[in-house]
Amino acid sequence: MKNTLFIGALLTLAAACSPKEQAAVAEQSEKKNVIFILSDDHRYDFMGFMNKVPFLETPNMDRMAAEGVHVENAFVSTSLCSPSRASILSGQYAHNHRVVDNQSLIPEGTTFFPEYLQGEAGYQTAFIGKWHMGEHHAAPRPGFDYWASFKGQGVYYNPTINFNGSEVKHPDSAYVSDVLTDYALDFLQNRDREKPFFVYLSHKGVHADFKPAKRHLGKYENEQVAYPPSMFPPGHDRSTVSSDEYNYEDLPNWVKAQRHSWHGVDYMYHGHISFEDFYKRYCETLLAVDESIGTVLDYLENEGLLENTLVIYMGDNGFSFGEHGLIDKRQAYEESMRVPFLAMGAGLPAGTKLTEVVQNVDVGPTIMDFAGLSTKSHMDGNSFKPLLYQENIAWRDTVYYEYFWERPFPQTPTVHAVRTSQYKFIRYHGVWDINELYDIQNDPEEMKNLIRDPKYADVAKGLRDALFDWLQETGGESMPLKPDHGKRFDHRYRGTY
Repeated sequence: MKNTLFIGALLTLAAACSPKEQAAVAEQSEKKNVIFILSDDHRYDFMGFMNKVPFLETPNMDRMAAEGVHVENAFVSTSLCSPSRASILSGQYAHNHRVVDNQSLIPEGTTFFPEYLQGEAGYQTAFIGKWHMGEHHAAPRPGFDYWASFKGQGVYYNPTINFNGSEVKHPDSAYVSDVLTDYALDFLQNRDREKPFFVYLSHKGVHADFKPAKRHLGKYENEQVAYPPSMFPPGHDRSTVSSDEYNYEDLPNWVKAQRHSWHGVDYMYHGHISFEDFYKRYCETLLAVDESIGTVLDYLENEGLLENTLVIYMGDNGFSFGEHGLIDKRQAYEESMRVPFLAMGAGLPAGTKLTEVVQNVDVGPTIMDFAGLSTKSHMDGNSFKPLLYQENIAWRDTVYYEYFWERPFPQTPTVHAVRTSQYKFIRYHGVWDINELYDIQNDPEEMKNLIRDPKYADVAKGLRDALFDWLQETGGESMPLKPDHGKRFDHRYRGTY
């Protein structure tokens, strides 16, 4: 209500102004406030309304889907924390912004979209939470008037927050998701009321090691965990599928080998936790993130701000829970590269779905569009604002994916992939192994690799050609090699570099 009265006053004032002054007032009234809430490692289907996990309760995500837009086909261009976050902020693919792993620094001269909101559109901006992106400090970064962050991955309990340049230690009763939400409310309550605002609330949850808030620990302890059909190969004593249902023979060798590694179900985290406990703690950790969303929505609603504020909830990458014997992310399978994406407020049509494919590189251009700014020429993404309002525009049918081999986690090779609404082609670089082709419309679990089937040879060739066309057109043909960082994280080579 307050914001409605403010806009009404602006328009009344505009009527008494010159045409030039009227245009300026109208422009200000069109700018939407934006709150972008980002979670870590949240896969696309682990939300209550998706009915993937029968016991999982996410009432605030459910509310966003019911009262806003569920972007059903949202993907990241690299399924890894720092590269994905850099793509969100820059609107660029990893091969262009060069943050290709969790250690790479942001290249000098890089401009992230909040700087345009702050400098060109007059927004008051806040960053709260996990930054990461190779810079191992928590000091404020350009583009933000308000800053509350921590080093690297941070901790779940008793966090130390760099608040506008000063270190603030929080007591051990403090849980990081709650602490970050409190900072977001502090900014909103004390902001400059004469300016539109942008809040980037970046949660640590639900990154491993999963540590739920104490109020949620054990909530799902007695629940039954469902295994995906591709978790065990045909013939395994725990398998529920036949060789006709799961073409395990044509699964890449690196995938088969990884099930016995740090990121595999047979030796996950070197045997330090069981799959069932891992799964349950993840779901419990997610609950505080959902509560954070609810706290933000309640504040906006109570202040009458929702109708002029866009709220986006998104995950930075997906996460595997046993599919093909894997955990974690990095690969180009659906559960890894696909993310949750919900949008609400700002007059968006309630209870609608957006089925077009969008990617993390589109986030910056879209938020800039809500601020009245055009997409910058160096950005690879595009604004899908019209799609959120159910408008028909020309839009892509295809998403592209890249992941670059990391020394600390050598089990996963360099990956390139292209996905249309029907097919996905995955190509591996630098390993002697089989590529993959899936008909994801008829095989959503990606259990039948069609790459050897002669009937699909033309499909595979067409997608491979499209992939290399994309690399050429976007400047991705040169491999962004980086110096080795850290120890090789493999039990067989522990302590070596």
